[in-house]
Amino acid sequence: MFVADDHPVYRDGMVRAISERPDLELVGQSSDGRDALDSITEAKPDVALVDIRMPGLDGLEVLGAIRRDSAETQVVLLSAHLDSDLAYRAVAAGAKGYLSKQAARQEICDGIAAVAAGGTAFAPEVQTGLASELHERERGQRGPTLTARESEVLKLVAAGHSAPDIAERIHLSPATVKSHLQAIYDKLGVADRAAAVAEGMRRGFLE
Repeated sequence: MFVADDHPVYRDGMVRAISERPDLELVGQSSDGRDALDSITEAKPDVALVDIRMPGLDGLEVLGAIRRDSAETQVVLLSAHLDSDLAYRAVAAGAKGYLSKQAARQEICDGIAAVAAGGTAFAPEVQTGLASELHERERGQRGPTLTARESEVLKLVAAGHSAPDIAERIHLSPATVKSHLQAIYDKLGVADRAAAVAEGMRRGFLE
């Protein structure tokens, strides 16, 4: 398996935990998403454990590239903040797992082993969030709907806040806020913040 995480202390801890498992074999590690993708493409591990926040390419971009290349590697994403919309997008893109970085190393290793055996590994919070997300999306068949988090982000954008400011206010990383913004743009069929606010007002999301 392969580990990609840009926090050296956390990555080293995972490497040690994996080395203690006779059922897991580490073939490489990386702190950069682009380098991780190149290494995964070359080494073709059964499972890649990838942080959703990575320099170069983020976890979703690494996942998408692996799936586009029809690689046999299965991807388990790690996140410090479990978010139902990101989890839904990860599953839709082909992720076999979505785990919390706060989980015990043993729990994460168990998840990796499960995915290597053909299963999946999703944190309980993610499973609950996915169920809610699916319900919301089913309700939105008559038109686009926004998740509670996306609605919150859109309202803050309408109030004139920048992505870094929004991230600080709602305790998310700037990269996660940008992912939410992109999801909002995609759902509303717009390309920038001003158009998103205008379309959000037209559809009643900013009442």
